[in-house]
Amino acid sequence: MTLSLALACLWALAANVLAMLPSRDNHWRRAYVLIALGVPLLGYVTWQNGPWIGLLVLVAGMSVLRWPVIYLGRWLRRRLG
Repeated sequence: MTLSLALACLWALAANVLAMLPSRDNHWRRAYVLIALGVPLLGYVTWQNGPWIGLLVLVAGMSVLRWPVIYLGRWLRRRLG
């Protein structure tokens, strides 16, 4: 296992642990931090392991952070449609 995949697994583990902790703002601050850490990590995974593995890690990250993705889709639909 490459270093980038190990870091991606650590990111997923941290995201799940953070989701279990109570939050007053519905976990949005934590989501912003996870996104800020996840985007460069996704680039590193793609660079080190290729685009298909990068796409799998992207889908895994989107499944963990699904509400920001849903809100982004709604915002784009309003702006474009």
